Amino acid sequence: MDPRGCRRLLAMLALVAFAPPALADEPVDLELVLAADVSLSMDLGELTIQRQGYADAIESPEVIEAIKSGFNGAIAVVFMEWAGVGSHFVTVPWQRIASADDARRFAAAIRAAPLNRARRTSISYALQVSLELFEDNGFQGFRRVIDVSGDGPNNQGEPVLAARERVLAQGITINGLPMLIDPPPAAWYNVDDLDVYYEECVIGGFGAFSVPIQDIEHFGEAIQRKLILEIAGWTPPPRIVPAQFSPSGYDCLSGERRWMERMQRFD
Repeated sequence: MDPRGCRRLLAMLALVAFAPPALADEPVDLELVLAADVSLSMDLGELTIQRQGYADAIESPEVIEAIKSGFNGAIAVVFMEWAGVGSHFVTVPWQRIASADDARRFAAAIRAAPLNRARRTSISYALQVSLELFEDNGFQGFRRVIDVSGDGPNNQGEPVLAARERVLAQGITINGLPMLIDPPPAAWYNVDDLDVYYEECVIGGFGAFSVPIQDIEHFGEAIQRKLILEIAGWTPPPRIVPAQFSPSGYDCLSGERRWMERMQRFD
């Protein structure tokens, strides 16, 4: 190598040796994606109550106490709303929550954001978007959880099981909040046993569980209880349905089938 080449090589090595280290991800006890359904089957009143429920829960003293009890005393949370394929809204980006003030800021951002609505229901798309939200988010959690709330089955996009498997392969837990509220007359694509659908087709991973919502007015109480379990990593009590890991033959394409059957009637 000629002298100039040697000098260039030495200069490059010096740059590498003295370059500042890359910023490390901030340690937290939990990285949590709150993925909320905003499909048209949710009326404006339900959307408002859903938002309020998440906001009230995240700033509740019980949730703050659960956060502070962790090893790092902090979690990272993002609030994402979703509907059909291509329709998602990062309503509140990733934030570190380690105090009541942090929680109040996060809750205020949820309340202040304009309401979002979109057509169709793609849980598989919501799971894929949630998975991507973990990438380069600046945090490193002991656990990663996706919290999916919705009032209907997957009826657009890839089958939900395929998306679920990709998420579980990354060691991420999926918990569910199926809303078993009487659907509007137009919601012909819903299933009668949405709680079972979530158990069999949506939730999964270590310690996964589902909290069925029977009354939208009690959504806030349910999400508060669920957040405490997720943050503290507790074992779900008997009243909360745990994930079913054994195959049962349940039809996880029931939402797509109902949609296709309905569409064929109008052809």
